[in-house]
Amino acid sequence: MTTTSDIDNRLLPSDYKQWCNEIMSLIEQAKLQAVLNVNKELLSLYWKIGNDIIQKQEILGWGKQVVEQLAQDLTVSFPDDRGFSSRNLWNMKRFASEYPDFPFLQVPLAEIQKYEILQVALAENSEAQTNQSPLTVVEKGGNKFVRIPLTLITWYHHISLIPKVKSPAERLFYIMETFRQGWSRDVMLANIAADCLHAKGKAVTNFTSALPPVHSDFARYAFKDPYSFGFIGTESLRNELEIERKLTEHITDFLMEMGRGFAFVGRQYHLSVDGDDYYIDLLMYHLQMHRYVVIELKAVEFVPEFVSKLNFYISAVDEYVKTKEDNPTIGLLLCPNKSDEKVRFSLRGFSQPLGVAEYELKKIISDVQSALPTIEEIETQLNQK
Repeated sequence: MTTTSDIDNRLLPSDYKQWCNEIMSLIEQAKLQAVLNVNKELLSLYWKIGNDIIQKQEILGWGKQVVEQLAQDLTVSFPDDRGFSSRNLWNMKRFASEYPDFPFLQVPLAEIQKYEILQVALAENSEAQTNQSPLTVVEKGGNKFVRIPLTLITWYHHISLIPKVKSPAERLFYIMETFRQGWSRDVMLANIAADCLHAKGKAVTNFTSALPPVHSDFARYAFKDPYSFGFIGTESLRNELEIERKLTEHITDFLMEMGRGFAFVGRQYHLSVDGDDYYIDLLMYHLQMHRYVVIELKAVEFVPEFVSKLNFYISAVDEYVKTKEDNPTIGLLLCPNKSDEKVRFSLRGFSQPLGVAEYELKKIISDVQSALPTIEEIETQLNQK
């Protein structure tokens, strides 16, 4: 088989690489769509079964024993499919009961407006003006609702999410983030346990004064407080260099914890200023904000002097690294504990966008597989569960 490595690149058209990348993108999109379609069929089947159980029990008065008998009969008819256990049938009933508007979760706009992060997500979707947006606003009976497709996440996500999160608006958030961030079920549960919804946007920053209004809300919600770095292990880490090393050894977990849009540029990123050498702990780039993010790690409690150094690094990156296409750089200081009041005082007077958040090293569940299974895995679910 001949590959491009066997072919003289000089014989290829100049725009071949771009065309090849476009073909690869089409293939990836087709694979994702196939996975989503199979997942949609599975959820639709389970919802219909659950809704039938509700109808039979509420309208005809059938009792619990009917579901137990149905599980036995389905198991006999489909012996290789474990998805029809009595436990899963009860899950189907609850799924149908919780989501009467399947295939969507619909939440009154008034409820969404109680959560600033969801308002920011709606605004972001409106600005993106894309049909791929997971959130839409619809009008029903004279009232406005925000809806999200339930088919964006798997059955196994749903049956774990429903008992853990009661509020429809909060469920909408976790469905949205699971889809956008690519969380597995375990990572989703870890973020629920860490109260990710209320941690997002909680870093102490000066973004409101340092950034234009159109950028400040998005920037605030790109960060959270605290960050959970339990995936780097439980051994004692004595200094910043050890923490940096561990984070970059677990780069996939680190990027997952930082959130959607962050790309890793370098560790101990070298800059030379007026003949002196400086090294940024972690340099990242945010693809949606189109700006570099300087991250400084501290192994001790926050002290005001840390902010001046971070401000210096932001200036250096803006001068020597940023291009005219990039937005001004943002700085984030991470430390194990801080006084919010001291941070607020320390940020006063700085015109560059700065933020301070805590990190935790306690152990959390850390499975970084994709939230959506492969086509083969879903086919296995349909045929063997």
